Amino acid sequence: MQHTEPWPDPVSHIARMAPDGPVLYFSPDRLQATARAFQAGFPGLVSYAVKANPGEEVLANLVAAGIDAFDVASPAEMHAVRAVSGRAVLHYHNPVRSPAEVAEAARLGVRAYSVDCPRELDKLCGVVPDGAEMSVRLALRVAGAAYDFGAKFGLAPTEAADLLRRVAARGYVPSLTFHPGTQCADPAAWGAYIRAAAEVAEMAGVRLARLNVGGGFASHRTGAAPDLSAIFDHIGAEVARHFPACPPALVCEPGRAMVAEAVTLGLRVKTLRTGGAVFLNDGVYGGLTEIRDIGAPDRIRVIAPGGSERRGAPVERVVFGPTCDSIDRLPDPLPLPGDMEEGDHLLIDGMGAYTRALSTPFNGYGLRDVVTVARL
Repeated sequence: MQHTEPWPDPVSHIARMAPDGPVLYFSPDRLQATARAFQAGFPGLVSYAVKANPGEEVLANLVAAGIDAFDVASPAEMHAVRAVSGRAVLHYHNPVRSPAEVAEAARLGVRAYSVDCPRELDKLCGVVPDGAEMSVRLALRVAGAAYDFGAKFGLAPTEAADLLRRVAARGYVPSLTFHPGTQCADPAAWGAYIRAAAEVAEMAGVRLARLNVGGGFASHRTGAAPDLSAIFDHIGAEVARHFPACPPALVCEPGRAMVAEAVTLGLRVKTLRTGGAVFLNDGVYGGLTEIRDIGAPDRIRVIAPGGSERRGAPVERVVFGPTCDSIDRLPDPLPLPGDMEEGDHLLIDGMGAYTRALSTPFNGYGLRDVVTVARL
C-alpha cells in the first residue's frame, strides 16, 4: 500500500521501510519557517537562490511561505520557478550568458540582471529593454568564507564604477551586487562590501536603486548554529551609516541557509571492513560532494534497523561511497559509533543545500528518493 501522508520523522520511515537507497527527508514546515524568519529579519527583499535546491517541492513551499523573488542562473531554473509560480520575480544574476540565454530571459519577462564586464553588458543591450535593472557585480578580498567567488565573478571598485556609469548611460536602472563567499558567518564581510559599494557609487556619480548583498549566509554544519540575526542587523546598520542620505533598497539571495535545515540525508551502511572503513550507499558523486570542499558536518546520527540510536564510543572511520571509483571517499575520517553495524542508517542533518543539485547517476547510484516528514 502506498504511503501518502507525511511520515512523522526519518526514524519512523527507517524502522518501517528500511530503505536500501539514499533518501532525502524533507520537512515543508521547517522550510517555510526558515523562509518566514528571513523575511522577518532581513531589512529588504528576500530572493531565493534556486541553484541550492531546485526541487519542485522546495520551490512550491517557498512560494507558499511568501517568497516571490528567485535568483536564477539559467533558463532551466527560470522554467522551474515558472512551473510553480507564474507571477514570481526572476533575478538573472549569473553574469555570463549566451545570446540564446539572454533572448530566453527577455522572452520570459526577466527585468533584473547582473553584469561584471562591458562585453556582457553589450550582449544585453538591444535585447533587454531600457528600464531593466542592471546590477554591477563587485569583488573584494574579504576573509570569513569557506570559499569565495572573486576569482570568477566581479570587478574591483574602480572598474565597477566605470561599468556602473555605462549601465546608467545605456538607460538601465543602476544597482550593485556582491557575494561575500560561501558559508560566511562573519558580519564584517558584509560591512566591508557595503562600505566599498558606497565608494563605488560615489566614484560613478550614480545613485543606486538597489544593493544586493548576495547569499553566502552560513548554514548549521558544525558546532553552534550561525547567528543570522546579527548579520541582518549589521547589514542594516552599515547601509544606514554609508548611505545616510539616499539608502538603496536591499536584496539578499539566500540559498544554502534557506534550504539546508529542511532536509536530512539518510544513508545506509553497505559494509564494514575489518580495518574500520565503512562503505555507504552514497558518496562524493552524490549527496556528499560538497564535503570535499567545505568539510563534513558533525550532525550525524546512526540508527539501528529497529529505530534505536547507536551510542557506542566514536571511532574514526574512513568513509567510502558505493561506486567502483577509488576517489569515491571522504577526504577525512568521520567519528562514528563503535557499535555501528552493516545495515544501519546514517542521518545527516542540515543537508538540503546542493545535495540533490550536485548528485550524479554515476555507476547507477545517486539521489532519487524524497520522503516528506512532519519533523526532522
